[in-house]
Amino acid sequence: MANLSELELQNLRHLMGGYDTTHCKLKEYANCADDEAVKQFFEKGAQSAVDNKQQLMKFLQ
Repeated sequence: MANLSELELQNLRHLMGGYDTTHCKLKEYANCADDEAVKQFFEKGAQSAVDNKQQLMKFLQ
C-alpha cells in the first residue's frame, strides 16, 4: 500500500468514526422499533456499518 498523507489518514479516521456513529444510532432505532420489519431494517443497516468499517480496516493492514 502506498504511503498515506496525514490528511488522508484523518479522512479515514473520520470515515471510521462515522461508521461507529451510524452503527450506534441504527442499533438504538432498532431497539425502539415496535414493528418487526422496521426493527430488521435498522439492524441490517447497523450491521452494514460494522461490515463497512471492518472492510476499510482490512485495506489499511
